[in-house]
Amino acid sequence: MSPPHIAETSEVMRTTGWADYALLDSGRGRKLERYGPYTVVRPEPQCLWTPRLDAAVWDNADAVFDPSDEEDAGRWRFQDRPVETWPLAWGDVRFHGRFTAFRHLAFFPEQAANWGWLDQQVRAAASGGETPRVLNLFGYTGVASLVMAAAGAAVTHVDASKKAVAWARENAELSGLSDRPIRWIVEDAKKYVAREVRRGSTYDGIILDPPKYGRGPDGQVWRLFEDLPELAAQCAQLLSPDAKFLVLNAYAERISGAALAGLLAETLDGRGGKIEWGELALEEERGDRAIGMSFFARWSR
Repeated sequence: MSPPHIAETSEVMRTTGWADYALLDSGRGRKLERYGPYTVVRPEPQCLWTPRLDAAVWDNADAVFDPSDEEDAGRWRFQDRPVETWPLAWGDVRFHGRFTAFRHLAFFPEQAANWGWLDQQVRAAASGGETPRVLNLFGYTGVASLVMAAAGAAVTHVDASKKAVAWARENAELSGLSDRPIRWIVEDAKKYVAREVRRGSTYDGIILDPPKYGRGPDGQVWRLFEDLPELAAQCAQLLSPDAKFLVLNAYAERISGAALAGLLAETLDGRGGKIEWGELALEEERGDRAIGMSFFARWSR
């Protein structure tokens, strides 16, 4: 079979607001968002422009994250202490919002653009009556896993954090998807994939959404630029002969969609199909400004 065709131009996949999320305003290194009933201010250095809403709107936010010198670290400051968790939804999937110690709220809203694409891919694969097998690596709190399970996939969800997997299981219960074929695995992604390759396991779709840096449950160290090529190559070995997709997403300043596309093209040589690549972005409510959040490349056929 021919090598995958890489799209000639990049794509910006814009996530617009929905009932439980909106990017209300941004500027001067910050963004103002709405998560269900709460308005939240978080740092965003790339917002070099001027905010549009009155300062009073920003000052009345329910929660503000004050960063420290350590990357992604800091502390939350609240007007009135909100509940520990509260329900949010995207489509048919329900999940909890949480004020985590690392500035995010237990999910990444820009990924909604990927969720919609994954939903379509799984439904198309399941339309013939079969149940596609999907692997979600670095699955975190499981929103993507639940989107695919709701669409008809049998999902293997892998994350090195016991707490994150516990949250993911809670989200499955909240969504009414606890009875779906989802395997919840607390393990280092590299270790799990290597074992699956030895077993001869196969999957019809794979999501690979690694951090820039991380540690496994037994102290394993993950470094994106050093470890991603080998892991991507092993993931390619796990794809079934009739596999439908592989999605690669990365949050790192020195990466690009073009680089991720080149990696996928090499690892998937001979499988045909196409590779789309570009950037995930959050779009403000007015629709004329967007914040680039991460880079992606995705193979499908």
